[in-house]
Amino acid sequence: MQTPAQPAAAPPLGGAILMNGAPLEAVPPSPASPAQSQLSFQIQPVTPSPEPSQPRGTWGGKYEFLLSCVGYCVGLGNVWRFPYLCYRNGGGVFLIPYAIMLLFTGLPLFLMELSLGQYGAAGPITVWKCCPLLKGIGIGMLLVSSLVSLYYNIIIAWTFYYLGMSLQSPLPWSCDAPQNAHLCQFQNESWGNASRVSASEAFWNEQVLGVVHSTGLGDPGPVRWPLALCLLLAWLVIFLCMLKGIHSSGKVVYFTATFPYVVIVVLIIRGATLEGSIEGVRFYLSADWSRLSSAQVWNDAASQIFYSLGIGFGGLLSMASYNKFDNNVIRDTLVIAIGNCCTSFFAGFAIFSILGHMAWRKKVPVGEVADSGPGLAFVAYPEALALLPGSAFWSILFFLMLFTLGVDTLFGNMEGITTAVMDEFPSLRDWRRKAVFLGLLCFAFYLLGLLLITEGGIYWFTLMDSYSTSFGLIIIALFMCLGVTFFYGINKFCQDIVDMICRCPPWCSQLVLYFKACWVVFTPGLLLFILFYIFLDLSSTTLHYGTYQYPRWGEALGICMGVVTCIQIPLWAAIALFKESGTLADRFRKAIRPLNSWRTASSRDASHEIIDVPYTVNLTDNDFTGGWQSPHSDEASICG
Repeated sequence: MQTPAQPAAAPPLGGAILMNGAPLEAVPPSPASPAQSQLSFQIQPVTPSPEPSQPRGTWGGKYEFLLSCVGYCVGLGNVWRFPYLCYRNGGGVFLIPYAIMLLFTGLPLFLMELSLGQYGAAGPITVWKCCPLLKGIGIGMLLVSSLVSLYYNIIIAWTFYYLGMSLQSPLPWSCDAPQNAHLCQFQNESWGNASRVSASEAFWNEQVLGVVHSTGLGDPGPVRWPLALCLLLAWLVIFLCMLKGIHSSGKVVYFTATFPYVVIVVLIIRGATLEGSIEGVRFYLSADWSRLSSAQVWNDAASQIFYSLGIGFGGLLSMASYNKFDNNVIRDTLVIAIGNCCTSFFAGFAIFSILGHMAWRKKVPVGEVADSGPGLAFVAYPEALALLPGSAFWSILFFLMLFTLGVDTLFGNMEGITTAVMDEFPSLRDWRRKAVFLGLLCFAFYLLGLLLITEGGIYWFTLMDSYSTSFGLIIIALFMCLGVTFFYGINKFCQDIVDMICRCPPWCSQLVLYFKACWVVFTPGLLLFILFYIFLDLSSTTLHYGTYQYPRWGEALGICMGVVTCIQIPLWAAIALFKESGTLADRFRKAIRPLNSWRTASSRDASHEIIDVPYTVNLTDNDFTGGWQSPHSDEASICG
């Protein structure tokens, strides 16, 4: 409840009077009333805004926010990257560095991003009114989300294509298809020749991608029009689901965020009944303790935690900005982050049980059929599913799961983009303008994405996937952590969190001390370790896709993607300093000081508003004689 402002003492006659912040102008006494001297004061007319901006929305319920965040975090990487990293880095031993990185990097950064968005009720750019010097972090988040959204929907387009092909019987990538007879003639013989191309690999490279007709990055070739139609459908789905913002996507996630769990459970049960599945699971979890001494293992664990939680993209911050102020942000952090990591672990059983069966059928070690990324989702796993009875059903189920995993992550990225822009330009919140803006955005992404579905598009896809979320994203997260800790103030930030969770159980407030220690020491140190290892890897290895080695200019282009995202931080910091006055030290102190509007974030649920309208106030001499008495004085005496 807002305390009424105490009125100032009455000014002397003829003194300046302010009302609603506007000066009153004295008008000479009217000659028509000589018996009584009268002064007339007028406030300068204030022109009201012709088009007041639409208010920000809020989630329809806490489960919409939780499911949206779970869907955003639980993405394709949980299915096609974590199981591969687990078996490559010592099996079950990999869970040790994975859990440590979750505790000291994942959870603190996740909470920081949710807390910033919820307390400030603003998107990735506007939220930095808490420290204008760091506005470039929000711009960098916007660019990263744009790059990821551009190529991420290509995966959904591939998924739509495979869904359509799964309606055929037999499956076109199976050995039962007539066109694959020459590839599968040695199926019942030894499968030891690793150079032989499988039917699923031939289908992926020749019919889907057409990459066999391209010589590399500089030879994209024509657009694959079946994929172009699938990509158009994918962007149309995104447009329709996000047309009403969180009010529409918040309802869609009730299906898209829960369906993958149903499929994973079904695949685990089906895989457990297959011959050879135990060997696949044993390969997945076999412990190699010597791997703990490798820096590569710890870097893979940190990277997987970082990317799977979606930190630094702005999506978490944007979704949290639609929460109520007193939402328990610490509880949400624990539920979403730990649930995401458990999903990654259990998805490995669904993957390796069926890959173990395929290895048993081929009479080869599981390591020869295991893969990651698109190679697992569109080559190895579809080939394994094609060996099962009722293969079309299992294929449809699997690709529907990939679709829901991908579309939820894209919802979060696109929400980060649209929220950032609409907070900077509130007039776009109008329903018609938002529809036009979202339509133009999706269409622009579609046109730019056509490069990635040419015959050489997979080379461009791999380039963007490798560099758009590389060192630039780590630098953004590092400066976010350091900026909030040392510029905004770690004590002030922790108090903001306590203000939001004051109605929550005491253990929530006690956990703030743990997170405070992470933000000051452990999290920045681990981010520096990841950054150092990324730069070491960039300098010592070259990018490949299969046997194709990327040219120097291609790698330079990829590095430019990362540089463009992180260079926004010093660029906008320089702009913030330039806008201030005084010495450099004075400018710096002013640029890290929160704007006045930042502290109003905590009272955004209040309905009080100041309405400026033109009006006239007539005052007589009697108004300036005698003492002035507060209209609340009688009430105050009674309360006293």
